[in-house]
Amino acid sequence: MSDTDERLSTRIRNEYIKDVELLSKYMNWLEKTSGQQVESFYDGDEKQKLIQIPVYDSNLLAFVKDARKTGLMDRNYRYVYTRRKIKTVEDELHLIRHAHLKDIDVFKGILSSYVMRGQTKGAVWAEGVKNGVFLELMRRMTALFFATNID
Repeated sequence: MSDTDERLSTRIRNEYIKDVELLSKYMNWLEKTSGQQVESFYDGDEKQKLIQIPVYDSNLLAFVKDARKTGLMDRNYRYVYTRRKIKTVEDELHLIRHAHLKDIDVFKGILSSYVMRGQTKGAVWAEGVKNGVFLELMRRMTALFFATNID
């Protein structure tokens, strides 16, 4: 790795390590629930049926709330999807698995996409857990940010 790449990786690590550390506390929960349904629907009691209201796992809501507080949120996440030609979940997972620290825009873009789109359509948050994107993001980021050698 060149000196410039090493300095860039160090700068990125120093800038985002606290954010990754904050979100890494959800790793165990994500590993247990990835691929599963984390939302249910409440439609009132037996006597009186209401419009179905989605109810989300409290850990999912906490994860999203903490993610929103981090510097990993990027309102221009659509640019990352366009530039990287991301069209499907498989594209997202492939990019995450092959990303390096210098590709922080990939992590920020994909995480932001799910968190920000979920603010208007909550089912997007549940999709991030069910399709494994949140888990892969956290696995890859923790591996890169807490590795002893600089990537």
